[in-house]
Amino acid sequence: MENKQRKPGKQGKRPARREKPEFEQKLLNLARVTRVVKGGRRFRFRATLVIGDRKGRVGVGVAKGADVSDAIQKAFNDAKKNMISVVLVNGTITHEIDAKLGSAKVLLKPARPGQGVIAGGAVRAVVDLLGVKDIVSKSLGASNSLNVARVTVKALLRLKAPKEQAAVVAEEVTPEVSK
Repeated sequence: MENKQRKPGKQGKRPARREKPEFEQKLLNLARVTRVVKGGRRFRFRATLVIGDRKGRVGVGVAKGADVSDAIQKAFNDAKKNMISVVLVNGTITHEIDAKLGSAKVLLKPARPGQGVIAGGAVRAVVDLLGVKDIVSKSLGASNSLNVARVTVKALLRLKAPKEQAAVVAEEVTPEVSK
């Protein structure tokens, strides 16, 4: 019996495993935008992207590019620059919060464990990539996904950490007596 010869360079090589990316991403909107010039129309693409690590960090980015992949890459870099960190307690936010940006308004409320993410559209994308397991939300006013995502991030920025929230509640219950 003959020994089969292996091809040189193929000994013990396994296909390279792809590393898991640092951030997960969700494309909210991809639009073709037009600029009219003397010779006709110039088309570009605008991408709105939400990125997050599901561990309390999330960012929203928007960018234009000559092709779709270029716009998505630029939006990813923009979202990384605008990344925020939020303190989560038992998979939900610390307290009820609302925010307004332009005509977009969003209301976020903590939910009981096991209730799930009750949110739609851009709010769901943001809180899902943030890592929130239980939340109740309502989006009012604008239906523009970019504005709703930005106002959701603005609301999350206004959240107080649990210790700060306890101090605020204690201060409300026992106000200082002035002499």
